[in-house]
Amino acid sequence: MVTVTVRSLSGLKAQIQAAGHTIIADEPESAGGEDEGPDPYSLLLSALGACTSMTLQLYARQKAWPLEEVEVVLIHNKQYAQDCQDCETKVGKVDEIRRRIHLKGDLSEEQRQRLLEIAAKCPIHRTLMGEIKVRDTLV
Repeated sequence: MVTVTVRSLSGLKAQIQAAGHTIIADEPESAGGEDEGPDPYSLLLSALGACTSMTLQLYARQKAWPLEEVEVVLIHNKQYAQDCQDCETKVGKVDEIRRRIHLKGDLSEEQRQRLLEIAAKCPIHRTLMGEIKVRDTLV
C-alpha cells in the first residue's frame, strides 16, 4: 500500500508528501497558477516514465543485457472519441498518452523488441490500463 498526502498552499500550489520526499505541484500561469512545480498531468506522465525506465533497467540487468540508458518521452493529449479509430468509447473525449522509449546500448533487435513488450508490463502502465476505482471520504 502506498500513501501520499497532498496539502493546498497559496494559489493553486500543492505540497506533496510521498515516501519522505516533498514535491510542489502547481499550474502554469496561463491556467491561474504560479508555475512553481509540475502540473498534475506532468506528474502522472512522470510516474509512468519513471516506472517504465526502472522496469526496463531491472529486466535488462536480470538478463545481463547491455542496456546503458533508458529515456522515455511522454506526450498527453485529449482527442474526440469519434476521431479515435481504435477506441471503444465513441462519445466525449479520450485521453491518449504517447510513450517514446529510447534505448541506449549494444542491444540486438530481438532484445529491443522484448524490452518494448516489457514496457507494457510496468506496474504504472498496468494500473492505468486496468480498472481504477477512486473512493472518496470526507474526514
